[in-house]
Parts: sequence; C-alpha cells; structure tokens
Amino acid sequence: MSTRIALVTGGIGGIGTAVCRELADRDCTVIACYYPLDEDGAEAWQQRHRAEGYDFAILPVDVTDYRSARVMAETVEQLYGSIDILVNAAGITRDRTLRNMTEEQWGAVIDTNLSSAFNITQPVVRGMIERGFGRIINIASVNGQKGQFGQANYSAAKAGLHGFTMAVAQETAARGVTVNTISPGYVQTAMTMSMPAEIRDRIVQQVPVGRMGTPEEIAFTVSWLADERNGYTTGANIPVNGGMFMSA
Repeated sequence: MSTRIALVTGGIGGIGTAVCRELADRDCTVIACYYPLDEDGAEAWQQRHRAEGYDFAILPVDVTDYRSARVMAETVEQLYGSIDILVNAAGITRDRTLRNMTEEQWGAVIDTNLSSAFNITQPVVRGMIERGFGRIINIASVNGQKGQFGQANYSAAKAGLHGFTMAVAQETAARGVTVNTISPGYVQTAMTMSMPAEIRDRIVQQVPVGRMGTPEEIAFTVSWLADERNGYTTGANIPVNGGMFMSA
C-alpha cells in the first residue's frame, strides 16, 4: 500500500487503536478522531503511541453532529490533504430490553452507530469520487446480522449500517471507490474484558473457534479492504466472528 491518508473515527478505542496501528504500519498517514469531551484521554493516547514510534494525528469530532463532522473533514483536508481511506469505527452501547428502553437510549445508539456514518461519509466521499479512488470501511457487528437480546437499538443500528454500505457502494463503484462492512464478533477490548469471567466464558462457548477475537484481527481485515489492489470487493459484509454466525 502506498502512502495514503486514513481517517479513523473512534480511533482511540480498542478496535480503532489497532486499526490506526495497522494502517500506519502500511505507510498510511493516520488521523484518529475522538469525542471532544475526551481530549485529555486522546492526548495521553497520542503520547503513548508517539513513544512507540507512531506519529498519529488526533482531531475532535462529535460524530452525531453533521456540522461537527463537516468541520472535521475540512480540517483534515487543510492540514493533511485528501482523505483516501475512511474507517467508521465509532460506536456505543446502551443495552436494555425493548420494553424498558428509553427514548434517549434508543436515540443515542442510532445517532452514534448509524447516523454518524452519513455525517462523516458524505463530506469525505465527494472528494473520493472526484479523485477516482477511495476506501470506506464501516465497522458493524455480528449482532447486526443475528440480533441480540437487550440490544434492539444496537442491532438495528449495525444492521442499518450495512444497508448504508450496500447503497453507497452502488453509487460509487464506477468511480474507483469501494464501500464495505466488517462485522466483528466478540473482541478482546477493555469493555469485554471488564465483564465477569463467567459471562466471558459463556460467550466463548458459543464461538466455534473457542476464543474471542483480537482487535488486530479486525484491523488486518480493514487493511485488506483498504489496499489499493483490492478494487473489486465492494458492498460486502465481511464476518470476523470465529464462526459464531454463518450465512450463505
């Protein structure tokens, strides 16, 4: 992969961090986005990685706010150049059964996990189309494919994210821009590792591979989809779930 500019939303999270490192290892200039209220955490993240030889740029953005997304995209263009690779990895959970779910819990998850893809992608895809090259990778979830108890909001958002992928892939395919989804299963992040051990054990029992995935395995799939040589894969949903959910 030649030097490209990559923008990763949710870039300082568990999967986002692995994606940033993987793309940097493939000679990309990487900009990691973070939620504006987490500035201190983002700066500490940046310093830790600089000490390891990764010179990541960081930028604040509220992915749920259309204007904030546009300003961020314009800032990237001004400071670093045209965005070649976009990874939409920002996401949250607000789990509760539907009968007990609040409007705020529904809206927060839909806005952050689904509407954000529109907010971030629209200002970026225009330049990709004009230049005749782009890679857009949306991070969904196995639960968007199979559903999950207590996650009507999350499952709906992640399923909708792949619908978004397929539509935009058709709009951009003839212009050198690919759009794909990755649907991870359960991955070893700070959130999953904070679960009680017995819950993690029950999850692993459902996975044919017999373990959780790693953020690096998701990141490797991102880099494969982002590669310049991979121009014929578009509109796909790549499952990285250890066999937890299989479909024809």
